[in-house]
Amino acid sequence: QVQLVESGGGLVQAGGSLRLSCAVSGSTSSINAIAWSRQAPGKQRELVAAVRSDSTTIYADSVKGRFTISRDNAKNTVYLQMNSLKPEDTAVYYCAAGDRSNLVRDLRYDYWGQGTQVTVSS
Repeated sequence: QVQLVESGGGLVQAGGSLRLSCAVSGSTSSINAIAWSRQAPGKQRELVAAVRSDSTTIYADSVKGRFTISRDNAKNTVYLQMNSLKPEDTAVYYCAAGDRSNLVRDLRYDYWGQGTQVTVSS
């Protein structure tokens, strides 16, 4: 089993920044990819970004150039740096983990965190 705990969400004004953290613990040898996804009220959950153990990354088109996913292997933590935030970025952000042979824009991950709320005011 793999446990994921998100932190760093909050309320920020449009144009501001936040950094989300995902602490990973448990059987980490069984996973090689960590993803951030989000779900806004009334909308489907969508992939925001993902990173593999070989440092391959993928981003949703809507966040390219504004969000950066990174990992600190020593701390077993994955970060999502979010800059130039927009009101449409408001959502619950979830961390997910799995064993992926390649990264695509889907949500096929085996383990999920509880989520952290991000609210961007206009």
